[in-house]
Parts: sequence; structure tokens; C-alpha cells
Amino acid sequence: MTRRKDRQQPGKQQTQSEQPSRWSAPQQAPQGGPRQWAVFLWFALGILLLFYYADTLRQPQVTQLTYSEFLQAVDSGQVSEVTLQGQRVDGTLNEQGRQAYDDVGETGAFETVRPIDTGERLLRRLENNGIDIIAEPVDPPWWQRILVGALPWILMLALLFWFWNRMQQRAMSGGGPFGMGQSKAKRVQREDTSTRMGDVAGSENAKQEISEVVEFLRRPERFRQLGARIPRGILMMGPPGTGKTLMARAVAGEAEVPFFSISGSDFIEMFVGVGASRVRDLFKQAREASPAVIFIDELDAIGRSRGAGMGGGHDEREQTLNQILSQMDGFEVDESVVVLAATNRPDVLDPALLRPGRFDRKITLDLPHREARRAILKVHTESVPLTDDVELARLAEITIGFSGADLANLVNEAALLAGRRERTEVDWACFTDARDRLLLGEVREAGLVERERHVVAYHESGHALLAYLLPHADPLEKVTVIPRGRALGVTAQVPDEERYNFHESYLKDRIGVMFGGRLAESIVFGEVSSGAEDDLRQATQLARRMIAHWGMNEHIGPAAFPQSEQHVFLGKEISQGREHSEATAAIIDAEIRKLLGAIEAHARELLERHRDRLDALAATLEERETLEIDEIQRILDAPVKSHET
Repeated sequence: MTRRKDRQQPGKQQTQSEQPSRWSAPQQAPQGGPRQWAVFLWFALGILLLFYYADTLRQPQVTQLTYSEFLQAVDSGQVSEVTLQGQRVDGTLNEQGRQAYDDVGETGAFETVRPIDTGERLLRRLENNGIDIIAEPVDPPWWQRILVGALPWILMLALLFWFWNRMQQRAMSGGGPFGMGQSKAKRVQREDTSTRMGDVAGSENAKQEISEVVEFLRRPERFRQLGARIPRGILMMGPPGTGKTLMARAVAGEAEVPFFSISGSDFIEMFVGVGASRVRDLFKQAREASPAVIFIDELDAIGRSRGAGMGGGHDEREQTLNQILSQMDGFEVDESVVVLAATNRPDVLDPALLRPGRFDRKITLDLPHREARRAILKVHTESVPLTDDVELARLAEITIGFSGADLANLVNEAALLAGRRERTEVDWACFTDARDRLLLGEVREAGLVERERHVVAYHESGHALLAYLLPHADPLEKVTVIPRGRALGVTAQVPDEERYNFHESYLKDRIGVMFGGRLAESIVFGEVSSGAEDDLRQATQLARRMIAHWGMNEHIGPAAFPQSEQHVFLGKEISQGREHSEATAAIIDAEIRKLLGAIEAHARELLERHRDRLDALAATLEERETLEIDEIQRILDAPVKSHET
């Protein structure tokens, strides 16, 4: 496939490499550059002449005497004082000397040069005649004095000319003083990136949407014949790590057109108007290189809603956003410039930015499902030597909730563990240990004292036993009392399937498992500890959503009373009142306590009924520290529970 040529003017051919851009070398220097440096040379010469004249004026008017005349004046008592500087002798004649020499001025100053080998004899002669003697170091030559005095001024002048020349060059390129208003976007060509669409796995729908735009940029005539126009903007939305930036890199590698990449924060500066200037410069470069793609990562940094928030909006950010809106609306019909943006917070974006005509197409990248995770793992393990016991399908099953970035990190952590263990291949144990490290945290070196270890063993056993007994809870995988991350112990549950819809029975059993640790402490020790703080918080939040959001309560009925979920900085809650009364809020709080109390009572009854199993599980866990599901089943002496009511 040949590369598509850029648009050409009639009678003139211009290849893509000859396109004017900030990354290409200038064809010729500004015309004023050499002339400015010639002016600088004349200024430097003038400074040297000025210092030469000043040095000449600084020298006093003195009379030149021969050395013989000088000795005669000394012997005649006509010299009052003498200054010795090397071979140079400066002196002053007294009144008698000034009368003897008619050409001596009123100051009586004179100078002469002594022979080299007359130093000591001259000193004795001067002392015998009672003449004051002054010794001074030898002065540097006149050209050295002038150079030392003029050089700092010449350097300052050269620096000023250099700055002035740079400012003129920036002004000619539209960058403003020192290039502050020039775009910081990085231009990427196809050969600059090795990422292709084949390297992106698990997002087939998004790849199809993006590939259509890439195909339009390659061969626009086929679509224009059908009356179609290229989408002006494509917004990729999704949680962090789902591959938005990776998809953009693949576009840069597939589109075969100039690709400009920039982050939303690169537009913002402390000076108002700089961001808008950078936006104008970026779109100008993209139009000159058309067809082209502009990729703005983290769009929410400049695209948040205007005119909201505590204390009003940010002038610089809002002006930058206004300029982006104007530039995206200002495209001509025949301009092939596509704006590709990515964000994980689409709810905070300004509505004017999301309307058709600016971002015509919105692509959602969700967390990958099981088959997508297997495909992603296959891509990331291509260069990793694996043992025969590693099954990517099985690994995909136990990594529910992992994003693409999490899976890439998992493979890297497993490879690092294999290297640490001095193995030539990565085995299944490395992958499971790496997954535990990512999910549960790193094992802490500080151990627990015997009393705390005993309490934590019963706490985690309470979670594990209820997860084993409750029919709708997520399947139990392992339980440990080894401190990991910020937790003193961990009970791991892995869903057996992706869940996109939660039933009431599943949610109640999930809350019951959360209460297991606190209830076990209460039953065995007669008191509870602070270790259940996070469990109580999550259980309360889940119960509130069940009652106030999802209508899972007979007293409240099929009504929703959600609390505002807007971010605080948007400030929308200030002008919007609560949608329900204080009486309704009190009823909701009462129903939440009622629901949590009923679930706790049922969970307590199960633990008390199976107290022997709780004790056996806690004792074994305290002894062995970590138990897998097979060991837990043998301890509890019960078949694997079914998921039927």
C-alpha cells in the first residue's frame, strides 16, 4: 500500500517531508539575522574605542626625562618623591626642580625608565638624598586594561542580541515571546511507533470503531462518494488501564498520517491565554499537515464543566476549553483532521464538548471479559517462556476485574518472581503468587503477637465459614492470617462468573460475609475489635444502595432516593436541594439498620450453629497461616456448597 500524498496546490508538488512544521529544519535563516550581528560588531567596536579614549584621558600629563637627567635632579635635591613600578620610575619635582625644567607643568610630574641592573644602587642613591620612595606593582599593558573593562559589556550586549534574535524567530513562527504560546504536542509518524491494532486485544468493538476512522484517513474518496463525512472527534471513555492510550498508539501506527499527541495538562500555564494560543498553534499545524490526527490524553484536565465549582471557574482553563470548542467547530468541510481524546471521567466534561459536531463518536472501553482477558494475556506472554502447567484460560478465570494494564503488570510480576527464584521459565506458582501480591498486597515482615494472631485467626475464619455456608456468596478461594498490605489477614473470594446485575439474595449474602469476622470475635471472645471498620463501612454503603437506589425494601417501595454523586469541585450540589424530605431520610436510615440487623442475626445464628467448625478452622489457620479451598473443605468435612436457595 502506497502512502497517500498530502493535498497539493496546482502546478506545485510538495511531499510530506517538505511540509512546513515545527519539527522540520527551517529552509533559510531569517533575513534580519546576519544584519543584526553586523550591528552587534559595530557596537562592540564602539565600546572598545570608548574604553580606549577613557583610558587615555585617565593618564596624567607628565614630562619625559632621561635617566641621566633624573639622576642629576636627584643629586641636585630637585626630586620630592619617587614611585617605582618595575623599570618605570614616576616622580614629582619640588619647587626648585620645576624652576630648573621649564617644560615641566605645575604638578611637577615626570617619568623615566631605569636600566635593569640599577635597582639597588638607585634605592641607596634615593635614600641618601632623603627622597620619599613608593613601590607599586607593574600596571598591565593598555590593551589588557581596555579588554578587561570592555569585555563584560560586550558579553551583555551579545546576550541581548541573542535573546532579541530568538524572540523575532519565535514571533515569525507564531510562538510568541520565547515560544510560550507554541504547542507542545509531539508529532509521531508511523515509523516512530511499533504498536499496531493487532497488539490491542480485548476491545474488538472499539477497534472496529477506530479502524473505520483510520480507513477514512487512508482512502477518504470511497466514503465521500457515499456522502459520508469523517467524524470530527472520537472520545474514548473507560476506567483506568483499559487501553485508551494504547489504542491511540495503535492509531498512530496504522493511520499513515501525521499524528499529534499531547496531554490536557500541557495546555495550562499560569499566564491566562497561553493555553488558547497553544490550541490555535496545534490545530494550525494539524491543518497544514492534513490529513492528520490530534490525540488529547486526559481530556478532563481542560474539559471540565464551565461556570461551576466553589469560587467560580478557572479563567485559563475555560479560555483553553473555549478555544478547543471553537477550533473543532471551525473545520472546513474538506479538512481531514480528527480529534481523538481519552478520559476516565466523562461525567465531569462540559456538555458543549460532548455534542455531535465536536465529538461525534463516543467509544466506551470496559474492563475485559473472560475471553478478552485470555486474548490480552496471550499478547503479553508472547515473549515470556512459560512452563506446561500455565493455562491462560485458567489464568483468565481467576483474574476477574483485572484491566488490560493489570494483566500486563501481572505477567511482568510473574516474570520478576521467576527471575528472583532463578528459574528459566515462568510457572503457574509464579502467576498465582503474583496475582496474590496484586490483589492482597505484599507480605509484611512484621508478624503478629500471639494474642493478636489468635483474634485474627477467628476473624478470618468467621469470614471464610460464612462464605462457605451462605448459598449465594462468591466462592471461597483461600484464607490467610499473614499480614499483607494494610490488612492483618485476608479472606479471598473469587467470583465464578462476571456479574453485571446483582440480585438481592447475592447482596444479602455478601453483607453477611462482611459481618463474619466481627461476629466470630463477638461469639468467641465476648467483645469486638477495631478490625471490622472497613467491613462495616462497606456493608453500610451496600445496604444504603439496596434501599435508597435499587428499591430493595418493602417499606420504601419502588422508589429511588439517591444521594448526589457529583464531584465536590463541580459545585452542582450548592444550587440543587435534596430530592427527599427529612422524614424520608429518617425512614431510609431506619430501614438500613433494620436490614443490617436482620442479616447480622442470620449470620450469627449460622456461626453459633457451626461453632465446632469455626474452632477447627481457626485452630488450623493459626497453625498453618494459609489455607486453600481444598484444605478448608477437608477441615469443615462438608461437600462443596451449591448455589441454590
